[in-house]
Amino acid sequence: MTTFTAPADARLLLLDKTQVDALLSPDEVLQAVQEAFVLHSEREGRVFPVVREPLSTGGVFGIKSGDVQAQGLLGFKAAGFWPANRQRGGEPHQATIMLIDPATGRPLCVIDGNTVTTVRTGAAGGLGLQRLARADSTRLCLFGTGVQARIQLDFALRLVPSLREVLYVSSNGLRNPAFEAHFASRCDIAPATDRNTAVTRSDIVITATPGGGALFDLDAVQPGTHLNCVGADTRGKRELPEGLLQRARLVVDDRTQARQIGETQWAPDTACIELGDLLSGRESFERAREDITVFDMTGLALQDLTVARLLHARAAETGIGTRIAWPW
Repeated sequence: MTTFTAPADARLLLLDKTQVDALLSPDEVLQAVQEAFVLHSEREGRVFPVVREPLSTGGVFGIKSGDVQAQGLLGFKAAGFWPANRQRGGEPHQATIMLIDPATGRPLCVIDGNTVTTVRTGAAGGLGLQRLARADSTRLCLFGTGVQARIQLDFALRLVPSLREVLYVSSNGLRNPAFEAHFASRCDIAPATDRNTAVTRSDIVITATPGGGALFDLDAVQPGTHLNCVGADTRGKRELPEGLLQRARLVVDDRTQARQIGETQWAPDTACIELGDLLSGRESFERAREDITVFDMTGLALQDLTVARLLHARAAETGIGTRIAWPW
């Protein structure tokens, strides 16, 4: 990946949102994210301690970083959540990714990370569904109608072909015609009239909200249900009711992160398996039909880096992006 140039000739590649959107494809992101999980499992990829801190402005700022030494891959994502951006007409989630030359410490590429974060998280959710949900799942309950909820449902419909019916719960409890129209050709989709009833009826539950508290009652979750949990990514956030993790077979993306900032922070002693270990074959997992399974998703830096590496390569192939002098 690294191109060695004289310090005076060094250049920095910039990829903005429009360019990232043009370069990414869901299938390639899925492959890159699966590679990230396997690298993590095989300890070829390192994940460094996460920074996740509240700001006086009302936002939350975080840094996720890591490397794959054998591949010369090093970098970080600076990201967070600024809810006041909605009043400004902007997206609350903001992310920027930087790839760095591990031999010199010089930046190689700066990437708008919003789409990367969205799509790589959707791909991770899809991999969780493929591995953990019942293969004959037909009904899905989705909490949220935002950017992340949309991509989670997109990958669910791509990777679980038996899905037929979707019930969704919006933040205001009302119908969202635009959200429904986006998926109307792929499934029967409608707002849930009662969230607990929707959970009880569903084979798969996806929670993709800001994580302000339990979204449904414990008794609503029936044997055989699989849950993908996206919204708990900071200390104090949660989406699941008290006691559910103790009833479930728990899979996480990273044990340490899950216990610090994920749903698992509320039951840190719960036994768990990392998804990468299932994908690499280091661990086995046979789902009994009556099992309740949970995938606690906190997001790995390696997911951002493998997708960023893909973008860097595609930009080199196509000439897309802005290259500026960056001498040292």
